[in-house]
Amino acid sequence: MAEEKTQRNSAENAPEAVVQARRSISIIWVVPIVAVLIGGWLAYKAISEKGPEITIVFQSAEGLEAGKTKVQFKHVEVGKVTDIELDTETEQVVVTAEMQKGAEVYMTDETRFWVVRARVAAGEVTGLGTLFSGAYIGCSPSKEGKPTRQFKGLEKPPVLTGHMPGRHFLLESASLGSLDIGSPVYYRGIKVGQVVEFGFDESAEAVDIGIFVNAPYHEKIRQNTRFWNAGGIDFTLDTEGVRVDTQSLVSILLGGIAFDLPDHLTPADQAEDDRIFQLYENREDIEERAYLVKRYYLMYFDQNVRGLAPGAPVEIRGIKIGEVVDVKLEVNMDEVTARVAVLALIEPERIDTVIEGTVASSGAKNIAPEEETVENMVRLVDKGLRAQLKTGNLLTGQLYVDLDFYPDAPPEAVTTRNDHPVMPTLPAPFEQMAQRVNNILKEVEKMPLREIARDLHKAIKALHETLEEAGQVAGGINGEVLPELKAALDDFQTTMSGIDKTLGPDSALNYNARNVMSEMAATVRSLRALIDYVERNPQAVIFGKEAE
Repeated sequence: MAEEKTQRNSAENAPEAVVQARRSISIIWVVPIVAVLIGGWLAYKAISEKGPEITIVFQSAEGLEAGKTKVQFKHVEVGKVTDIELDTETEQVVVTAEMQKGAEVYMTDETRFWVVRARVAAGEVTGLGTLFSGAYIGCSPSKEGKPTRQFKGLEKPPVLTGHMPGRHFLLESASLGSLDIGSPVYYRGIKVGQVVEFGFDESAEAVDIGIFVNAPYHEKIRQNTRFWNAGGIDFTLDTEGVRVDTQSLVSILLGGIAFDLPDHLTPADQAEDDRIFQLYENREDIEERAYLVKRYYLMYFDQNVRGLAPGAPVEIRGIKIGEVVDVKLEVNMDEVTARVAVLALIEPERIDTVIEGTVASSGAKNIAPEEETVENMVRLVDKGLRAQLKTGNLLTGQLYVDLDFYPDAPPEAVTTRNDHPVMPTLPAPFEQMAQRVNNILKEVEKMPLREIARDLHKAIKALHETLEEAGQVAGGINGEVLPELKAALDDFQTTMSGIDKTLGPDSALNYNARNVMSEMAATVRSLRALIDYVERNPQAVIFGKEAE
């Protein structure tokens, strides 16, 4: 009973139990939650830092590997190749590359990509480091242009000049020649730039060549500066001898461009960026003056014109005043004849005209209009102006048109054909000689040679008979005349013997004559001694000879 009471009191005095709710998540879930958060943060970071994805089309994927090949700018990685596929339709290689964050502003149609490999071009060796590290894709970023994600890769590395001081210029040429990207640009033999690009113009009839000239040499390029092709060797053989002109060994092998200001031009203002210039064939062409007035004339020749081609010079007394533009053959079907029509371009500004004792250059403003061209031609033709083909080079047989005055030339009227005045011509000197010989042969053919031969035979027969008669007469002379002639010769010999005795070297007359001549010689010597003494002693004439 006591025990029950004790237990009851203990139960009444015991503290009340506190009931707490159990946690729903165990601490064991902390690790996966943290892992998810970290993974999400990494995914967000990867997505937020991911750059643009682009595609580049190349002709070949040589040296490229997906996941390894890098895209570099100035040897700094800006992207990586992620995939390489072959386009079966175009048979080209499509390279997919992932660029770094921030490259979006540079992905424009002005940005260029190319594969960097070991190359030997334009006298330089580039990309040797790729022999060990492998090829990579180089790029030249640009913010200008329209945004794009598809690019056309370059097959050759471009020349990067965007961050270099200098200026770009554009040259127009009929052909590219030996030039290539990287070909040097020279100024007085020193390399000051290079070719950066080339391509056809809008009409595809000419080639546009882009060059870059480094500072400060771009200041040497004026608005009237002239460029010429300095590639190879300029070999000239003329009356002045042999001339060889070249810039350097590199220009001989790889081509090059040179520029300078001709001596006859005054320096103009500096050329602005991207100015267009004409590219001349050689240095001699830049020295030619530019003439604005041009006149066309037709010339007809009835001879062989092999060696005459467009570009052949037209000269007067050795001075070039124009050139041949076209050479055609005209056949007259009615008369069944053929002649060669030569169209020549003459520049009157090359000629100075003398009027009333004053010299007036044809390059003045008062140039004769087109309607006066025929009138001027008539005046010159009346004075004997004629065109003639002559040989300009004996080695190549090249012909040129020579204009000169021939007062004895037969008069000819000036006509017009196809709106061009026709200039009278004369055959070449050899042609004239051949024509004269031909005329002589024609006259000889007209002679009655058979009748002449028959008469000559009769004359020879008569002469033979005459000679026989003369022989008979000579025989008579031998028998009758010769004895008397011999007697006369004997008498003449006797007479000559007497003369020899009288005047011969042993005759008395000859002996006396020699004595007289000896005495005269002695007298002359004495007189010479006297005169010599008087000249040395003139006082002897008055005072006499002084005693020794």
